[in-house]
Amino acid sequence: MKIPALFYLVLAINIITSCKKKPSISDNSEWRTYAGSKEGNRYSSNGQITPANVSQLKVAWTYSSNDKDSANRSQNQCNPVMVDGILYAASPKLKLFALNAATGVQKWLFDPAAQDSSKKDDPLAYYKVCRGVIYWEDENGENKRIFYSVGSKTYAIDAESGVPIKSFGKDGYLDLTKDLGRETNSFVSGTTPGVIYKDVLIVGTRVAESEDAAPGHIRAYDVRTGKLRWIFHTIPHPGEKGYETWPDKDAWTKLGGANNWSGMALDEKRGIVYIPIGSIGGDFYGANRKGANLYANSLVALDAATGKYIWHYQVVHHDLWDRDLPANPNLVTIKHNGKTIDAVAQITKHGYIFMFDRTNGQPIFPIEEKPVPQKGLPGEQVWPTQPIPTLPQAFARQHFGPEDVTDISTETHKDMLDKYRQVKYNTMFAPPSKDGDWIFPGFDGGGEWGGAAVDPVSKIMYISNSEMPWAQVMIDVPKNTDDYSLKGIGHTIYNKYCISCHGVELKGNGTSYPSLVNINKKYTGDEASKIIENGRNMMPSFKQISADEKKALLAFVLKLPEKEPVSRQMAKEPVTVANKTSSTIPYVMNGYNRFLDKDGYPGIKPPWGTLNAVDLTSGKLLWKVPLGEYLELTKKGIPVTGTELYGGPLVTKGGLVFIAATKDEKIRAFDKNTGKQVWEAKLPAAGYATPATYAIDGKQFVVIACGGGKIGSKSGDSYVCFALPN
Repeated sequence: MKIPALFYLVLAINIITSCKKKPSISDNSEWRTYAGSKEGNRYSSNGQITPANVSQLKVAWTYSSNDKDSANRSQNQCNPVMVDGILYAASPKLKLFALNAATGVQKWLFDPAAQDSSKKDDPLAYYKVCRGVIYWEDENGENKRIFYSVGSKTYAIDAESGVPIKSFGKDGYLDLTKDLGRETNSFVSGTTPGVIYKDVLIVGTRVAESEDAAPGHIRAYDVRTGKLRWIFHTIPHPGEKGYETWPDKDAWTKLGGANNWSGMALDEKRGIVYIPIGSIGGDFYGANRKGANLYANSLVALDAATGKYIWHYQVVHHDLWDRDLPANPNLVTIKHNGKTIDAVAQITKHGYIFMFDRTNGQPIFPIEEKPVPQKGLPGEQVWPTQPIPTLPQAFARQHFGPEDVTDISTETHKDMLDKYRQVKYNTMFAPPSKDGDWIFPGFDGGGEWGGAAVDPVSKIMYISNSEMPWAQVMIDVPKNTDDYSLKGIGHTIYNKYCISCHGVELKGNGTSYPSLVNINKKYTGDEASKIIENGRNMMPSFKQISADEKKALLAFVLKLPEKEPVSRQMAKEPVTVANKTSSTIPYVMNGYNRFLDKDGYPGIKPPWGTLNAVDLTSGKLLWKVPLGEYLELTKKGIPVTGTELYGGPLVTKGGLVFIAATKDEKIRAFDKNTGKQVWEAKLPAAGYATPATYAIDGKQFVVIACGGGKIGSKSGDSYVCFALPN
């Protein structure tokens, strides 16, 4: 029988049409969004790589941007996206690039430094944090854009050419310091990407954690024009829901923070965006912010099209412990009490998983409001209870007692036990005090920005977890000096802005909070000034400090000769200037102090870092395994300890959990059912990021950013991609 030519024409049209179809939500042959999907689950339906063949993985390609900081202070925490065979990602210096995802060959590169002539020659201006980018295309697939943040600017870049789209926002970018409802010179930056719902770009920000923090409002913009579409005030304004809970009715005019720095999740079908919120600025003393402090430390559900409030749940009331919600939530569908429920699960720094019906915010498992210690600092009003979920089971240890102090050696145990006893309180939610309390899990979790991976088939969540105690000891804010020289006023400025991280004696604490003693031997005045102005990686910008105050601060920190003792204003009104600089908060934490032994190991019994599997249907912890290794300890016969972790897991249909995140500069694969490690590979620098995976022509790839630069690790500027041999 002769087949009509029309048949072949129709067949050809169908083939072409099917090739142009976007992948479905469940088809992860691409990695189109941060965390793999708008549900935030870091899951891939790729199944080519399995526990049976993962040992054959080889490096498929390596891409180096060659812009790491030679002083090992740069980082790269980017989870790339891959669409239509092109991988989009950022470098340590926040250059955006597009690569052939199969070969690693660069297609184009956008350098933000070339856009700003005032900072073009500043080597420190762009060493900031970018954890991912956003891909968007219109209905016809003709207008394709990449949105990504460089400090306070969120750029719209043409995905085909790598050129800014000048019709968007202000000359191709949004200025995140604008549209906040009040003027602020305080630090505002984009770190973790938001989400796009239809034609609405929803963004959060990182802001300072001091009392002068900028507002952390959630904002949404038109993806084509950059015009503001809606704003949700995280410290509610008069007439808004939650405003009545604030005893100080002017709080919204004075306070900042309550920001989303950790990502979001989107129920695209319902048009609901789920946003985890951080704490109010002024982390550890709250006499100036009495009450529960809505919507800080809350998971908030909003109408994605309008920003209208739907529901919220506050995970920590009146936070005094920097318990920001640290990662995007995960959307999953489970069976509970015989019913199918679309749920949202939120991990926390203190090692819990809070689960809610995503339509109405009702808890899936009971959450108990438990009494907590009440003896706070003078003026403090500690909230009487804190919510503790009965299930799912905690993925981190919840208590740090003397019996938990490291016994890695007899000498180390004795030394660390003496240090342990110098801090008085070890109960979770003990209020900050001069006697000190142990923050455990630590200020960096527990759960952190790497987030959790969820297998939508098994309903199992995979979470990396650091188990590092930190000491929280409060001191009186040092009184203003009677020395009104340039250095004397600089000392006052230091006490306001710098003492929490670098300590009273400028000694800092480890590599994360470096010592400023003798820093004049490392940086010139101009270099130090640029660091203050720009920030650097996780150090925020302090551009709100006036030129005179900056000059005084540098004179104090760098021990500069006082050729110009004070400005005319300071000479005329030294007391006024010093008082203006001083803090209104009377207490400050004496540094972010990890509990480390003399060799730099955590002062708690191992494991120090773990990978965990939690069944979200039953709420049961299925398994926990150490993640990371100190080879020198293993050689001494000490079981694998795990290390402090930064970065998240990736789970696949093929039966694997991939994760880097460790201080030992490795990426590993674990059998997702048993927790058994089945593969590892050495990286050029620590992969403090989350892997991505995708398939091209049936071949599966796994890629990780190797940025290092944290907790004493060397910095890197590579992306390493693995695949099975052809």
